[in-house]
Amino acid sequence: MSRVYNFSAGPAVLPEEVLKEAQEEMLDYRGCGMSVMEMSHRSQMFQNIIDEAEADLRELMNIPDNYKVLFVQGGGALQFSAVPMNLMKNGVADYIVTGQWAKKAYVEAQKYGKAVKIATSEDKTFSYIPDCSDLPIDEDADYVYICMNNTIYGTVFHELPNTKGKTLVADISSCFLSEPIDVSKFGLLFGGAQKNIGPAGVQIVIIREDLLRDDLPEWVPTMLQYKVQADNGSMYNTPPCYGIYICGKVFKWIKGLGGLEAMKKRNEEKAAILYDFLDSSKLFKGTVRKEDRSLMNVPFVTGDKDLDAKFVKEAKEAGLENLKGHRTVGGMRASIYNAMPKEGVIKLVEFMKKFEAENTK
Repeated sequence: MSRVYNFSAGPAVLPEEVLKEAQEEMLDYRGCGMSVMEMSHRSQMFQNIIDEAEADLRELMNIPDNYKVLFVQGGGALQFSAVPMNLMKNGVADYIVTGQWAKKAYVEAQKYGKAVKIATSEDKTFSYIPDCSDLPIDEDADYVYICMNNTIYGTVFHELPNTKGKTLVADISSCFLSEPIDVSKFGLLFGGAQKNIGPAGVQIVIIREDLLRDDLPEWVPTMLQYKVQADNGSMYNTPPCYGIYICGKVFKWIKGLGGLEAMKKRNEEKAAILYDFLDSSKLFKGTVRKEDRSLMNVPFVTGDKDLDAKFVKEAKEAGLENLKGHRTVGGMRASIYNAMPKEGVIKLVEFMKKFEAENTK
């Protein structure tokens, strides 16, 4: 069977070259006679894997020396707890709620202190990014939190909020490594690997060193203390070894394509193919305000639930998988992450044109 075009929001498509390399090394990694899956995380061979992955990520993102890179577990959802546990010194944090995941993070933070919702786009089903140029930032706020790219709703922050000097924290799960980002503008960045980088199970945290605290309350679980993870080189316990190994291969793949500037260009080209069609279509329409559109996640609808269901079913039969929209939005969603080839987007648009011709009077 040939591979399908997988438009899943995550776990998502991985570069075919990376999967083939992993396949070749599955039984014997570089002549050691065993798989990375079987390898001790305390071995020099695995230490080399994680060190190289970190070095490549630092190079790709131009991460300043005063930031630590942590490979942890628990997915993005565990960071919804870890961020307030580690960063709430004054017990106050400001949240900009632009989607389901930002909302969940905001609700979680309320367990550990005073979380304040200072802006939201809930009034229009999160279909836009609110104006963040002059927000009512709390004087005591320990940080301002955003979800950079909203996977479900297909919006993205093209401009960062004005935090009035407060530390900016961002969940970058679904736009991680899709384009250049100035790490120095953030105190902490985190993202799950299962969208743009690797398999589910790895979470990458990039944190400025002055935010690593050893004066945390005793009740903060050891595993969720950023300083413990940093001091132990992400190996306080067994890390998600195989996932980190795949992430490392993806970093090399991106470097081979020319880094994040080249990746941004590729992603803009792919997104333009789909958005240009949506803007001219008589049947399909995008659900996001134009200026806030994501390069990664593209939600669209026909306006008829039965027709949407028919589209998803027939698309699947045509080898276009996982196009059903999130249950909170309905319709369709095409996630066109880094590893989605341009041909996949072209095929999708061709199918949409055919479906439109067959289903409009």
